[in-house]
Amino acid sequence: MKALSLLSGGKDSFLSLLIALSVGMEVERTITVKADQDSYMFHYPNAELGAVLSETLGISNTLISESEFEETVARYPGYFLIAGAVESEFQKTKLEEMCEDLGLRTFFPLWRKKQELIIWDFISTGSRGIFVSVAAEGLGSELLGRDIDQDSLEFLKRVNRTHGISIIGEGGEYETLVTSSPFATECIEILETEIIDRGIQKNLKIKKYKIVRS
Repeated sequence: MKALSLLSGGKDSFLSLLIALSVGMEVERTITVKADQDSYMFHYPNAELGAVLSETLGISNTLISESEFEETVARYPGYFLIAGAVESEFQKTKLEEMCEDLGLRTFFPLWRKKQELIIWDFISTGSRGIFVSVAAEGLGSELLGRDIDQDSLEFLKRVNRTHGISIIGEGGEYETLVTSSPFATECIEILETEIIDRGIQKNLKIKKYKIVRS
């Protein structure tokens, strides 16, 4: 089963890729979309590092703008398109309609899975990720750069109870970046960051990094 995988660099797309590989899909390439700011479809903060993450896994990557997405996918008729959609009917429907038109099939292994379990599944892989954006009441800049771990999961569950946020961040409440994994031979070491304050939205911009052996 040949496949392409959307890889933003965030936890959901990364976990979906790992699941696809575990069930025997032949992931020929990842696609990272460097989206327009505030995109309804694609992850924005540090999206170009999705391409770097793919390289640490030894999988070829295509880094494109949002306007190039459909024409890029169209080059792979008959393939599966893997994506980390969890709750967004808008995102899922858009991808399904596009793939049907272009002759691809879709694989959304996290769709409607219990959100808390998705984070636990990511943690259980032994991979490491950090929070790189917050954009919801109850989430402040103190979360930026923090590891995705049991403590941060418990924090998200508390904010879910008090403010009603999506635990998985499906509504854009937060974004993440995967920096290392036992399945990769290299990892991303972050050297310099800057917080970009846009009011309720605060982004952790990765200004400098290096690739090191795991």
